[in-house]
Amino acid sequence: MTMKELVYKNRSYRRFYQDVPVTLDTLRELVDLGRMSASSLNLQPLKYILSNDTEKNALIFARVGWAGYLKDWPGPVDGERPSAYIIMLGDTQLSKHVGWDHGIAAQSILLGATEKGLGGCMIATIHREKLAESLGIDPRYEILLAIAIGKPREKVIVDQIAEDGDVKYWRDGQGIHHVPKRALNDIIIS
Repeated sequence: MTMKELVYKNRSYRRFYQDVPVTLDTLRELVDLGRMSASSLNLQPLKYILSNDTEKNALIFARVGWAGYLKDWPGPVDGERPSAYIIMLGDTQLSKHVGWDHGIAAQSILLGATEKGLGGCMIATIHREKLAESLGIDPRYEILLAIAIGKPREKVIVDQIAEDGDVKYWRDGQGIHHVPKRALNDIIIS
């Protein structure tokens, strides 16, 4: 798959084949892509918690928010939930501010997942105190993102933004997820 194909196929998937496992070795390979990504001042403050365990996944699932624009959708139902999660942390003893490191690393992780036939979703809506308590996360670590990982169970279509400029993603009557994107000519100024 070319880089362009990987980027175009890498969407935010929110429904998965929950019964398709993601191994710890696969999660480690994905985190290794994040580890090898650029880091501001090369401080490398990112740390990770890996989960492919049913009980641990359930704890994480209960403490994250899904699809803010879909007000009537509480998230994937049992059977459509992620098979795994990567919780991305910032080690405050290495750096008080992670800058953009977590975005770069998360994109590398998701591109790697796409290459493996998996998909995922970066989730920043997290009940951080509850998740830290549930997983026993040391206060030195700031919870940055939860990355849901699994075999995608939904179709995501990229649409051009309508004339009204609405950027909100939506689902049609068949459950197909639509994501409006600006046209290339609309984002290049000169």
